[in-house]
Amino acid sequence: MNELLVLSGLLLGVLLVLYALGVPVAIAMGSTVVIVMLSPYGNGINYGVIAQQLLYGLNSFTMLAIPFYLLLGRLMNRIGMTQRIFDLANSMVGQFRGGIAHVNIIASMIFSGMSGLAVADAAGLGRVEYAAMRDQGYEKDISLGVTGSSAIIGPIIPPSVPIIIYAVLAGESIGQLFMGGVVPGILIGLFLMMLVFVFVYLRGYETEDSFSLAQFWSCLKNAVFPLLAPVLIVGGIVTGLFTATEAGAIAVVYTVLLGAFVYSELTLGELVEELQYSMVETFSLTFIVGIASLYGLVALQLRLPILMANQITGFSSDPTIVMLLLVGVLLIVGTFMETIAAITILVPIFLPILKIANIDPIHFGIVMILTLMLGLLTPPFGVILFVLEKVTDASLEEVMRAIVPYYVPILLALLLTIFFPDIVMIPATEVMSG
Repeated sequence: MNELLVLSGLLLGVLLVLYALGVPVAIAMGSTVVIVMLSPYGNGINYGVIAQQLLYGLNSFTMLAIPFYLLLGRLMNRIGMTQRIFDLANSMVGQFRGGIAHVNIIASMIFSGMSGLAVADAAGLGRVEYAAMRDQGYEKDISLGVTGSSAIIGPIIPPSVPIIIYAVLAGESIGQLFMGGVVPGILIGLFLMMLVFVFVYLRGYETEDSFSLAQFWSCLKNAVFPLLAPVLIVGGIVTGLFTATEAGAIAVVYTVLLGAFVYSELTLGELVEELQYSMVETFSLTFIVGIASLYGLVALQLRLPILMANQITGFSSDPTIVMLLLVGVLLIVGTFMETIAAITILVPIFLPILKIANIDPIHFGIVMILTLMLGLLTPPFGVILFVLEKVTDASLEEVMRAIVPYYVPILLALLLTIFFPDIVMIPATEVMSG
C-alpha cells in the first residue's frame, strides 16, 4: 500500500500539479516521466524500451482514423450540413409540445453521426439550436440545458474521436466500439426528451406548428446527402466493406465532392483552410497520444497498474463493483481534465484491472467515454460550458445552473449501460460478426 501511494504520488500527483499550473497536458505527462526517471524509483526503468516506444508508439494504421474524422467534422460544418439537419429534425418533431426542444436533441443525435466531437456539436449546431429555441419563446435555462446536454451524444454515437483514441490505446476494434456506442447514445437522447417533455408540460409550453408532409419532404430532400454520410460510415463498417479508418477517408472524399459539386459551398481555398486546421488538431492529438503511450509504459514498468489492480480487486472481485469504482474515479477525473487527456492517461493504468476483474474492454470503453462526457458539462473545466458561453448570450454562471437537471438522464443512461452490458456488447459483437 505504501509503495502504491508513493508511485501514485509520483506519476499522478506530479502530473496533476503541473496540469493545475496550466502546463499543457502532453508537456505535463512528458515532464512527469522525466521527473520519475530522475527519481530513485527510476533506476529499474528500461530506457531502451522507452526510446522504442517513442519511435513506434504512433506507428498504427488505426491512428490514421483521427485526421480523417477531424477533417470530416470541419468540412460538414463548412458546407452547411448543420442547418439542413436542423431543418429536417424540425420538420419531424417540431409539431409536438416543446417541439423545438425535441428538435434540438434529434438534430444532435443525427449530427453526432458526422462530427464525432461534443465540442463540434456545441459550437456548430449549438448556436443554431439555442437561437431557434429562444426565438420560439423558450426560457434561457431550458434552451441552454437542452443544447449543452445533447451535445455530449456526439462522441458516443459513431463516428467518435474519443473512441478512436481509446481503441488505439486499448488495442481494441474501432468498429466494435463504434457499434457499441449506438444504443447508449440513443438512450441518452430518449431520456433527455423525456425530461424535456416534463419541463415543457410543467411550464405550460403549447404545441407548435402542425405537421406538414410537404415541409418534411422538402427538408428530407435537402438533407438526403448529409444523411448518407453516417450511413456510408456505419454501413460500410458493419458490412465489412471497409475498416473504420477507411470509412473516414471515404466519407471525407464524399463530403468534398458534395460541397464542391452539389452544394457549390466549398472552394479550393476553403478546403485548404480546413486541411490546415485539421492538421494542427491532428498534431495536437497525436502528440498527446504519443506521450501518453510513453507515460503508460513507465507506469507499467513501475508496476503501478498491478498495484492499483490488487487494491481495487482486493476490495471486491465482482466485475460490477469494480466497474462502479472505476466510474467513480472517472467522475472525479472528468471534472478537472479534458476527455482525450483522461483517456490517454488512464487507459494504460486501467487495462490490467479490467483483465483481472474479467471486464470486457469494449464494454468498459463505452462506459468510460460516457462517464467522461459528464466532465464536459461539469465545472471547473467543462469545455461545453465555456463553448455555450461564447456562442450564446448567457453568462458562465447561467450555463452552469441550467445544465444541472440534465445530469439525471445522462446518469440514468450510464447506470443502465453499466448494469446491462448487452446494451453495448450485442451490437458490438453480433452485428460486427454478422
